[in-house]
Amino acid sequence: MSDSLTIVLEDHDKLTEICGVNDENLKALENLTGTRVFSRGNEIHIESEEKKKQLFFKDILNKLQDYQSQDRPIDPVLINALANSMLNDGAKDKELFEKKCIMLPGGTRVYPRSARQASYIESIEQNEIVFGVGPAGTGKTYLAVAAALREVLSKNKRKLIITRPVVEAGESLGFLPGDLTQKLNPYLKPIYDSMDSFLSYEMIQRMEESRLIEIAPLAYMRGRSLTNSFIILDEAQNTTKAQMKMFLTRIGEGSQAIITGDITQSDLPSNTKSGLIHAVEILKGIEGLSFTFFETRDVVRKKIVKHIIQAYERNYKK
Repeated sequence: MSDSLTIVLEDHDKLTEICGVNDENLKALENLTGTRVFSRGNEIHIESEEKKKQLFFKDILNKLQDYQSQDRPIDPVLINALANSMLNDGAKDKELFEKKCIMLPGGTRVYPRSARQASYIESIEQNEIVFGVGPAGTGKTYLAVAAALREVLSKNKRKLIITRPVVEAGESLGFLPGDLTQKLNPYLKPIYDSMDSFLSYEMIQRMEESRLIEIAPLAYMRGRSLTNSFIILDEAQNTTKAQMKMFLTRIGEGSQAIITGDITQSDLPSNTKSGLIHAVEILKGIEGLSFTFFETRDVVRKKIVKHIIQAYERNYKK
């Protein structure tokens, strides 16, 4: 034990936050370092004599304390993302991961959970049209919603328009009960789940009633020009080539759009090419349009979800 590393934190509340609920953060640090990590009093110990592990552990704890000063929530997902960034990312990506943030009116801060998410946020800030492409659980839609709400609530954009293809209903919604919003709500649950993270139910209702949030089925957008709006097209892997072209050419003056999708999860018939895949192939290099490609290592859900996605990706490539 004489060569183990001990770090003293004077603020007990900050020590408790770094340890996490039921020491879940210490367990994440143990998994990363391959050695025992524990707290005692106002101290955190790593039970290793390896100087390399001690230095890595110390660097992570220093970063976590920096994040605490930013009111950045600390959990195992953040710790794993931080370690991944420290080990694998270049200087620019590390800086983005540490400094990028979506600030909503009212003070809510949304921080990236991976270097790729930080790059995605930067792309949203710098481009009129952004594609977020990759597996579920990487934060594509979550961050798109945060960015959209920031712009609409700050009155930089007139309203948020949410759309997606409805392959399951054959794009024919007339037979479904309710008004248009009620018909589409089940298909837009992931977006509403994201909004629930930032706004109260009552606030979302008020925004819908005042038309600050508009639900627009993709099939109903033909002939429209969407001006001064923030538009999210979700589940874009289920668009056809014609639908994707139609959507992109609806984006009018003063508008910004984020298109999200996972090309491995298309519900289109096998003989129909995805409009998202086609867009990736032909639209690269256009000024003001950007692609962010997420990978399995960017998944910010439970580790088991990451392993499940990896298994399906291996099967998809066969």
